[in-house]
Amino acid sequence: MSGNTPTRARLRAIPAAARRQLRNVGRVSFGLFRRRDSRVVFAVVTVVYLGTYLYAITDIAIDTSAGFSYSMPVADPLARMFEPGPGQFSYEAIAFIELGVITWVFSPLNTALGLGIATLVGVNLAVTYLAVTQPAACGIGAGSGVLASLPALLAGGACCGPVVAIALGIQMGGVLLTVYSWLLPASVVLLLSSLVYVSQKVDPTAV
Repeated sequence: MSGNTPTRARLRAIPAAARRQLRNVGRVSFGLFRRRDSRVVFAVVTVVYLGTYLYAITDIAIDTSAGFSYSMPVADPLARMFEPGPGQFSYEAIAFIELGVITWVFSPLNTALGLGIATLVGVNLAVTYLAVTQPAACGIGAGSGVLASLPALLAGGACCGPVVAIALGIQMGGVLLTVYSWLLPASVVLLLSSLVYVSQKVDPTAV
């Protein structure tokens, strides 16, 4: 029994360590909004990523002849917005918007999903910025959070899986569809893991 005591003590320490890490992640993540420089990093990265995501799934497109208009040619927008779209993790649009040089086929759920991932990417990059400028310890480079966030940029391609499948044929397409179906959830897990890791490298007193 005595030989198992250190093991049990270590097992009991795991939840406590996890709680400390989560508290630190929350403190750093919310604390970054108290600094103007990290807020700017978060805002720029989030907006750019959201636009990139919506462009990747073809919800928005560049059209220099676009004007300024809004239309909702859907009889029941609430029901339509929950209908699955043509690809993985995509949903039907309910409105068409022209914004000068951009046309936007607006899907509330696609936009919400993209905004959620964009927020994770933005927080990751803002915390990475803090880890570089206000480090708690040495051993992290400027690219740590950036590299961890890059897989999420591929998540937009998850909605394009069926198109790729058609282009490359059924056999190859089946493999790609399986990969695409896991791409977005995997990117979210990687982003959360990166956030936990990088948060430990930030001096909490700096935020």
